[in-house]
Amino acid sequence: MTRPSARRHTDRRIELIGLRTLPEVKPGEDVARLVWDAARRESAGLETGDALVLAQKIFSKAEGRIVRLRDVAPSALAQTWAQTLRADPRFVEIVLRESRRIIRMSERALIVETRHGFVCANAGVDRSNVRGSGSVTCLPFDPDASAQKFVKRIKSLSGARVAAIISDTFGRPWRLGLANVAIGAAGFSVLEDLRGRKDASGHLLNATILAVADELAAAAGLVMKKSAQVPVVIIRGARLPAGRGRAQELIRPPSEDMFR
Repeated sequence: MTRPSARRHTDRRIELIGLRTLPEVKPGEDVARLVWDAARRESAGLETGDALVLAQKIFSKAEGRIVRLRDVAPSALAQTWAQTLRADPRFVEIVLRESRRIIRMSERALIVETRHGFVCANAGVDRSNVRGSGSVTCLPFDPDASAQKFVKRIKSLSGARVAAIISDTFGRPWRLGLANVAIGAAGFSVLEDLRGRKDASGHLLNATILAVADELAAAAGLVMKKSAQVPVVIIRGARLPAGRGRAQELIRPPSEDMFR
């Protein structure tokens, strides 16, 4: 059963509840079951209207998106670029396989467009929080589909209608530092179009479209630090715009992209 709400969320307060007791996720495991069990174990429960922000690595592991470097034969291109990047050529090879096209290359990273259409460093291929030094994780094949499957499974387990955001840390044009962004979403509208409405001063809004999914992911990032072992955050009390959104909707069309 869902956890009964102690109060209605009318006080403009949003709670960020980090779940700390998820076990190490293995290929084939039921992520929704692990999250539901942790939410009950930690006395957080789940309520209809909650938004759950989940680190992509949970799904990458559950979906078997783990690659052992010893199984990778780097191409000649990967070996050449690895010298510039000062990286393991096998790692570079995996990045190339996960990429639709290369945007930039520096001595620190390859900036690529992934097969999903995301522009990020190293195609999201990551060594952090992977047991053993010889493996990396890749992004889920279809994070939106993973999020949709997750919310349906949570509903069947708990009865709660929740939203889900699968997040990863990306850099941003013209801004230093990384921030959590949504790479998969389900259960709400990821964008809130305010064009045609008026602001508090009565001025008509002409260009304002809020990236709600990214705002929620960034908020959860305050709790989901890599060293904190908090792979899931329940956001309670947020006003979620209704809809059947997907994170793919957040990708700016190439015709409007001024940064590449």
